[in-house]
Amino acid sequence: MGRLMPDFTFATAQYDSGDWDSAPLVPANVIDSVARYTAIDVAPTGVIVPLGSRDLFKYPLVYLTGHLPVRFSDVERTRLGEYCARGGMLFVDDHNHDVDGQFHKTAWEAIAGAVGPLQDLPNDHALYRSFFRFPDGPPTTSHELNGWGDNLVHKHLQAVLRGDRISVLYSSKDYSSEWNYHPDNKRFFSVDNTRFGVNIVVYALTS
Repeated sequence: MGRLMPDFTFATAQYDSGDWDSAPLVPANVIDSVARYTAIDVAPTGVIVPLGSRDLFKYPLVYLTGHLPVRFSDVERTRLGEYCARGGMLFVDDHNHDVDGQFHKTAWEAIAGAVGPLQDLPNDHALYRSFFRFPDGPPTTSHELNGWGDNLVHKHLQAVLRGDRISVLYSSKDYSSEWNYHPDNKRFFSVDNTRFGVNIVVYALTS
C-alpha cells in the first residue's frame, strides 16, 4: 500500500544577503508537529538549500526568514521565479515583526522582482482549513499581543497567487520567534502554537 502523502523535508533557504539562519530551532519544531499530528512521512532533520541552487526544485516548500535587508542576487531571483513557476511554494516570515523594518521593505521588493507583487490573502482561503481549522485566518503571536515590534495585530497574511494556489506566502507576524524553541518545551503550552505550520506544510504538499 502506498504512502498517504508525499515525503516531506523541511528546507530553509540560504540567501546571500542578510541573516537567513536567524531562527535555527524552527525546522525541528515544525518537523515534530508534522510527525506528531499527520501521516506524512517526514524527514527527521531539515536541510539548508541555497536559493540560487537547482536543488531548490527538490522541495515543494521552502522557508525563508531573517532580520536584515534582503537583496536577491540575479541567480537567486531567476531561480526563485523558476521554482514558483514550477509549483514550488516559498514561505517568508519577517523575524522582526515590523512592517517599517528593512527586512519587510526589502523582502517585498525582492519577492515582487522575482515572482510578483504580494496581496492580502483572504482569511477564508483553503490554507486555513488544510489540516487544522483557523476560521479567523492566521493565528496571532505573542509578539503581536504583547506589542513587540510594530504594535499591530496583522489580520492577514500576504501571498503571490497563481490562480488560487499560493506561490509565495508572506507573514509579518513573526512566527519565526514564536516557533523558535525546542520541541520538548511543547508540553508547557496549553495549545500547540506550531499547529499553523502543519497547515502550511499540508497545503504545500496537497494543493
